Amino acid sequence: MNKTELVNAIAEQAKLSKVDAKAALDATINAIGNALAAGDKVAILGFGSFAVTEKGARTGINPRTKEKIEIAARKSVKFKAGAELDAKVK
Repeated sequence: MNKTELVNAIAEQAKLSKVDAKAALDATINAIGNALAAGDKVAILGFGSFAVTEKGARTGINPRTKEKIEIAARKSVKFKAGAELDAKVK
C-alpha cells in the first residue's frame, strides 16, 4: 500500500474527503517526525511505538575493494509493533 492508497482507505473508513484524509495523514506523519527529532518516543496504543536509537561508530568493509572503512555513529528510527497489530498480522 502506498501513500495514495492509504489516504483513500482513511477517507473511506473515516468518512472524510480525500483532501481532509491527506491533511490528517500528513499532520500525523509530521507530528511523529517532529517528536522523534526532539528525542521523544511516540507510542500509539494498539499500533506500536517509534523511538530513536543510537548506532555507534564501527568498522565496515567495502564489498567492492575489500578495504576497511569507518562507519560514523548515527541515529536511527526503530519501530516496535504493538500487541493488537501483531495479532492482526498473525
